[in-house]
Amino acid sequence: MADTQVKNIVIFASGSGSNAQRILEYFENHPNIRVAALFSNNPEAYALKRAENFGVPAFTFTRAEFKDGTVLEKVKSFDPQLIVLAGFLWLMPEGFVKEFHNKIINIHPALLPKYGGKGMYGHHVHAAVVAAQEAESGITIHYVNEHFDEGEAILQERCAVKPGDSAEEVAARVLELEHKHFAPTIERLLNG
Repeated sequence: MADTQVKNIVIFASGSGSNAQRILEYFENHPNIRVAALFSNNPEAYALKRAENFGVPAFTFTRAEFKDGTVLEKVKSFDPQLIVLAGFLWLMPEGFVKEFHNKIINIHPALLPKYGGKGMYGHHVHAAVVAAQEAESGITIHYVNEHFDEGEAILQERCAVKPGDSAEEVAARVLELEHKHFAPTIERLLNG
């Protein structure tokens, strides 16, 4: 298959990168989609090691480099058809959102628009869901715009929240949904 037909993904991650791992595995031998690079704002992020384990170039950057266009130029050098935020905690700069309009997606560990916005990530989300005694939670895969968690939803999947559940128990169920649905959704977006 000619290189021109290969569709590149660039992943952004801030932490351990379990979703990045699933995406790397899913597309490792894919006929026309490949992970071209992984970027992280956290030099200690285990996601960087996961990328290296797959032979995928991994880069770290500072907040200044993120805002001044340095990172945008580096990302553009990989010609991505999709930028995937997999546990990435910073708001994407306006330049990114304009350059890659409807080509940046994020996964959020709740059913947006509930439990979204600044500061609502990881354990904070699941603790809020449990505190509110919600009957269900889940994931939202959505396009990224200039605001936290406000882009158009692409996919929502649900799981039960049982009475007496801890935030950790809800988190485990939500993570299962993330691992099951994120990579196939990426594939569907790129291959129609």
